[in-house]
Amino acid sequence: MDDLREQVELLESTANLTATINDVQKAIDLLAAARAKIAADQQTAPLTLAKLQGPLKQAMEQATKDLKPIYSGLGKYGKALDKKFKDKPLPTAENDALSSHPQLINRAIAMHLLREGQFSVASTFLEEANRHPPHPEPTPNTPNPYLREAWEKEMADGSFNSHKLQKQFEEMYHILHALRQKKNLAPAIAWARERSKLLEDRGSNLEFELCRLQFVCLFVGRDEEGFMDMTDSAVGPLRAWAYARSEFGPFQGRYARQVQELMGAMAFFPNVVDSPYRRYFYNDSAWEEVANSFTREFCSLLGLSADSPLYIAATAGAIALPTLLKLQNIMKEKRTEWTTQNELPVEIPLPSSYNFHSIFVCPVSKEQSTDQNPAMMMPCGHVIAQESLDKLSKGARFKCPYCPSESHPRDAKKVFL
Repeated sequence: MDDLREQVELLESTANLTATINDVQKAIDLLAAARAKIAADQQTAPLTLAKLQGPLKQAMEQATKDLKPIYSGLGKYGKALDKKFKDKPLPTAENDALSSHPQLINRAIAMHLLREGQFSVASTFLEEANRHPPHPEPTPNTPNPYLREAWEKEMADGSFNSHKLQKQFEEMYHILHALRQKKNLAPAIAWARERSKLLEDRGSNLEFELCRLQFVCLFVGRDEEGFMDMTDSAVGPLRAWAYARSEFGPFQGRYARQVQELMGAMAFFPNVVDSPYRRYFYNDSAWEEVANSFTREFCSLLGLSADSPLYIAATAGAIALPTLLKLQNIMKEKRTEWTTQNELPVEIPLPSSYNFHSIFVCPVSKEQSTDQNPAMMMPCGHVIAQESLDKLSKGARFKCPYCPSESHPRDAKKVFL
């Protein structure tokens, strides 16, 4: 990757388009002046055009000369890319599992476009997908494509409410724009207060994080709409004090310590940079952190993950592809087959952020839980696999293998990881 980085740095150092833009603008100005002169007196047209040829040709030649280093840099970068990432054939799939549920792919694409704020593209995509619906192709070891889930029926009959989702994501992007670009917390705080009970039930810290950042903004001299007020350095702490008295009351029970620390910072306002509370007032990532927290909670209340599933699937697939290609070549050489059905035959090292849930291994059978053999929690709180539960109980009351408690198998509850 060092060669690629070197070529990128070289391209950035030489790709100065300012001179080219100036030369092109000079040519445009020459043409505009000649047009105005001819419009004023058409008899001077031949002479004006004759005088225009030399300067115009010179300006365009200079623009082309300025672009040569950029073309050269792009060429070298392209060669470095080809050298680093050699063209390899993609793995072939005899059984394409996705072809049995094309509506799933369409919905994932539409949702990704909506989440990314590409509303017009999403609308066009849905319109064309409904106009020419794809036909599922049954493949072995995949669910019956003709037994549609509720969301697939929505896509098929055109009742997938993309307009409602679009309005919701428009609201999200409006609030994010205010947060990231204008440093204005008011829309986000208003949104969080309208859903305060829902956020509290989820154990979310979003509302307090927003109000805490608003306190910090007022303290350092911003008003509630994000504008700086430099009239008096003492006005900021006074505004922050008034804001804390009016807004921090509901947070005393859950965030008493954090509120006390913010109040303690008032004593250090002339020199907060050397105080124990510096981390609250000099945190460069605070705005991005609260924006990410808002995005996560907004999507969660819609029943969606914070990240696009399509993006996650594509990224995980790109990471896994080299390993799977190597596996495919080994299988061809040894003439073996992929015998596992619900899991990969090799481990794929994904980033920690892509580990979404834990894996449960039954302490009795030492087997990993699956959809057919899920983890079951008994009334005593111990968890074993469904098959182990059936063998131990045999349909009657039984003793937990880890404590003296007795229970009936119908009292066990499925555990979702």
